[in-house]
Amino acid sequence: MLLQVNDVAFADGHYPDGAEGIKAATLPPPGIYTKWYNMYYNSNTVTDRHGDKANVSQDLETFASVPRFIWITDKKFLGGNYGVNMAIPFVTVNLQTPSVKQSKFSLSDILLEQVVGWHLERWDFSAATGVWFPVGDFNPTAAVNIGKGFWTGMFTAGATYYFNQEKTWHISALARYQTNSRKNGIEIRPGDDFLVEWGLGKTIAQNWNVGIASYTHWQVTSDSGADVNYDPSAHVRYYSLGPEISYFYQPAHTSFEVRYQKEFGVVNFTEGQKVTFSFVVIF
Repeated sequence: MLLQVNDVAFADGHYPDGAEGIKAATLPPPGIYTKWYNMYYNSNTVTDRHGDKANVSQDLETFASVPRFIWITDKKFLGGNYGVNMAIPFVTVNLQTPSVKQSKFSLSDILLEQVVGWHLERWDFSAATGVWFPVGDFNPTAAVNIGKGFWTGMFTAGATYYFNQEKTWHISALARYQTNSRKNGIEIRPGDDFLVEWGLGKTIAQNWNVGIASYTHWQVTSDSGADVNYDPSAHVRYYSLGPEISYFYQPAHTSFEVRYQKEFGVVNFTEGQKVTFSFVVIF
């Protein structure tokens, strides 16, 4: 969705920041999994290029329900387990401004990704390459779009470190770089993004995990194209922080996680809060 209000103009990227939490960089062992994300975000604040609150009246709510199908194989690549996954987002967007009141729900853009995970005595490592396919509904003249209208290549790498032999204390960070194509039907190519999800956590009684989680996001190159009618040097930046708790219910081979994250330090973007509930089923 491209928002442009006064000197605030930006195109948000594909990856939903905050999808992963306190053990973001740890991949599961070989097996077949379904991870189902449910993410609610709301904001009534827009910041300008200086990080100040813009003179904009806006109420934005989004909800994404995203099943992700994961297959980690026993095949090795550079010593790690190779896997593939696919995420299929279904997104609702509600936007209200003095001149716009729109609600939309539909299939959004799909992610296909290949991953590699390593598990050492005190470390987990992961790496991935993926492509976001612009299959969601997009109209360059619409105020609200579910699809982004462009392709994105995404490159991911991260690590989790365990502070003790029992692996009860851990810190994790997962970095992603997104590079985008030109938007469909309009001469704008969104700039590249760099984002990091990190968390610090503690395992309790084997099945519980608690801690704090964050997502951070920086636009690292400028938007370009003949239809860019705003200052492309005004890049997006934002940070977040909040608690997370997860539980593994062993009889059903299912884990659940909930986290809340509040955004701050926002530049040229909406500033809000996000609640994520997800569960993983092991087959």
